[in-house]
Amino acid sequence: MTVKPEQAVYTLVVGLGKTGLSVVRYLRGLGENIIVVDSRDMPPGLNDLRSDFSDVQCHTGDFTASLFVNAHRIIVSPGVALSEPALVAAKNNNIEIIGDIDLFAHEVSAPVIGITGSNGKSTVTTLLALMASHAGYKSVASGNIGTPVLDSLDDDVDLYVLELSSFQLETLHSLPMKAAVVLNISADHLDRYDSVSAYALSKQVIYENADVLVLNKDDEMASRIVASSKKRLMFTLNAAAENEFGFCEYYKCDDFNTENSRAAISLCFGNKYLVAADELKIKGRHNLQNALAALALGHAFGLSFEQMISALKEFTGLPHRSQFVAQINRVNWINDSKATNVGACIAALQGLPGKHVLIAGGEAKGADFSMLTAVIAKHCRAVVLIGKDAEKIKSIVPQAVNVRVLSDMPAAVAAAQAMAQPGDNVLLAPACASFDMFDNFEHRGDVFVQAVEALQS
Repeated sequence: MTVKPEQAVYTLVVGLGKTGLSVVRYLRGLGENIIVVDSRDMPPGLNDLRSDFSDVQCHTGDFTASLFVNAHRIIVSPGVALSEPALVAAKNNNIEIIGDIDLFAHEVSAPVIGITGSNGKSTVTTLLALMASHAGYKSVASGNIGTPVLDSLDDDVDLYVLELSSFQLETLHSLPMKAAVVLNISADHLDRYDSVSAYALSKQVIYENADVLVLNKDDEMASRIVASSKKRLMFTLNAAAENEFGFCEYYKCDDFNTENSRAAISLCFGNKYLVAADELKIKGRHNLQNALAALALGHAFGLSFEQMISALKEFTGLPHRSQFVAQINRVNWINDSKATNVGACIAALQGLPGKHVLIAGGEAKGADFSMLTAVIAKHCRAVVLIGKDAEKIKSIVPQAVNVRVLSDMPAAVAAAQAMAQPGDNVLLAPACASFDMFDNFEHRGDVFVQAVEALQS
C-alpha cells in the first residue's frame, strides 16, 4: 500500500536553493524521511536535488497546506517569510518550525562568533576569519556569506564565523556564541517587515546567547539592547574611551624628519595605538568601522592585537564592496554593487573623498529614499538611475543636481563618463536590490565592471 505524504512521518524542507539543498544533505545523512516544497516552478538547485536525491519528493509551485500541517517538523529557508499562510497554519498546529542555523547548533562543538547588521556583514565576517587564521586557528566563514552552515561542519574547525541575516535570525532558537555584533541598522527589507523597528528587533536576537556583546556606539538602534549583565565591548568612529575601539590621532614623521610630522587618523583600543588608517588597503569610513568591529570581536575571542593588525594590513576587501575598478582620465570608477539599501549607499557616498557621479536604482524593497537627499546634495555632482524604482529615487534628488534615468547599465556608465570631471568618482552604489534586472548583486557589479572596461578598449 502506498503511504500518502500526509500520513507519513516526514520533515518538510521549505525552500530549495543552496540552503535547502544543504538541509536535505544533512537530514538524509541522519536517515530522515524528507519532503521538499518550493513556491517557484523552477527553483535553484532543483536539478541537483533530482540528480543526487531522486527519491526525495519535491513539490513546486503553490504550497499545499496539508503538507505543512501534517509534517513532523518544518525546516524553513531564510527566503520564505514566516508570515506565509501555510507556515502560520503549521505553527497554529504546534508543529516545530526552525531554520538551518538551529540544526547547525545541535551539531557544532567549536566556538562560534555571530555577525549581523544592515551593511558590512560579509566584510567583517571575512576579515575576522582572516585574523583568526593569522593566529593559527582553522577558521571557517559561512552562513549568509555563501556557504550554508551545515555544509561547513567539520571536526577540525577551531572557530566558526557566521554571517547571519535577519531572516536567518527569525528562526534561530539557540546557538551559543563567544561574541556577537549588530554592526548597524538602516532601512532594509521593508517589504517583509512592518517597520524599521521590527527589522531591528529581528537583528537583536543574535545577542541572546552571546557571551560578549559587541556594540556600535554610533548607532543607537543597533546598540539598543535590554538590560544585561554580559560583558560588552564598544566600537566607534569617534575618539576611543577606555576599553573601547575607536579613533585617535597618531603623529607620523615623514622620512624621519620630525619637522614634517603629521597627525594621522589611527585605530586604537582606549589609548593604545593599533594602526594608522592610511596603512590599510581598505578605504572609506565605513570600512574603518568594519575594521573596528572585527578587532572588537577578535579581542573578545582572545586574538592578540599583533595577529589581528597583521591580517588587517593584508586585507584588500571584497569584490563589489567599494571595489576600485579603474581610473580613466583621472576619474575613479568604484563598484559598490553590494550597497543594496539606503544606508549602504549613504555610507559609500560619505566614506569616499571627492565629488561623485552616483549610479543607483533597482528594486526598492519598500525603502524610503528621503535620507539620500541631503547626502546627494553634499557629495554628488550628478546621479544616473536605472531599474524598476528609478523614478522613485529621482523624486528625492535635489533640483540642483543633474539626474538622468536610463534603460540599462552600459547606458548609465556612458552617461556617467560624460558628466564626471577629473578628480571625481563614478560610484555604483544602487541603494536597491538587483533582482529586477540582474541575477544578483554580483551580476550587477560584473556588468558595471564590463561596461567600464569597454570604455578603455
